[in-house]
Amino acid sequence: MTTTPRPRFSVRAGLAEPTDDGPFEGMPEHLLVPLQSWVRESLTYGDGSPKEVARDICLRLRIAPITSNSRLGPQYREALMLSGTDLLDVVDEIIAHSITTPGRFLNSWKIELLEELLDNAGSAYRVADSRDGLEERVTPAVRDAVRQTMADAAVAASSGSAADHLAAAWRAAYGRSPDPQRAYSEAIKAVESAAHAVVQGNNQKATLGTMLREIDNARHKFDTTISTPPGKDPMAPVEAMMRALWEGQTSRHGAQTATVSETLEAARAGVHLAAALVQWFVSGAVVRTP
Repeated sequence: MTTTPRPRFSVRAGLAEPTDDGPFEGMPEHLLVPLQSWVRESLTYGDGSPKEVARDICLRLRIAPITSNSRLGPQYREALMLSGTDLLDVVDEIIAHSITTPGRFLNSWKIELLEELLDNAGSAYRVADSRDGLEERVTPAVRDAVRQTMADAAVAASSGSAADHLAAAWRAAYGRSPDPQRAYSEAIKAVESAAHAVVQGNNQKATLGTMLREIDNARHKFDTTISTPPGKDPMAPVEAMMRALWEGQTSRHGAQTATVSETLEAARAGVHLAAALVQWFVSGAVVRTP
């Protein structure tokens, strides 16, 4: 679990000024050797860990083995002792490979050790909850709120596949290899799934765009649990959030002008906006009146 770093003694004693203590992007020098050691230990050939694992990872990451000593044959494991972001790719691939390899050569204690290394080093990355790779570290309170929304959506029959789409959006936004365009697209699908039954249940081809038109044309038929002053529109906040998400997708349509893909920052903002909307619809905060 991520904790607030303990200030150094020199800082606590007033002998030095506080220094930047992370999160550290890329591969900080203080994490390099511990992470290389973790890779070496994780790929030590023994029970359930054949040398083919290191070979497969080299092939997937397009890394040539070391062949300086032909008597020993190609050295795949040693070729993975890299630095910088290349080492992060290796770590990510080892975790992913352990999910698909019979016998799960990567024991749970090795995953826990990796989590401890990344946490203590103030790394900007962490092991994903799904244990299938690395993802960028996010404030725990925010991450837990999104996770709870996914759980709530998964058990709500009326939300369709909202939980799956929101989970896919999260992975695409915060995984080791972010895909902003997919993250934003999945975020919209999550809201469409959660809002469909409430806003436009009779339209099997409903989209966020058609739902916005429905709200605009029949806003008197919708209400929210948030107290609204007399004369004010209770759906205004919901509509504004839905419209911001819908109109913020720059890559949805092609035209004569160049298509502009979503930035990673925009995609992440879209994912969190979608999570809030999904929670509203799944929890019954937005309802259709008789």
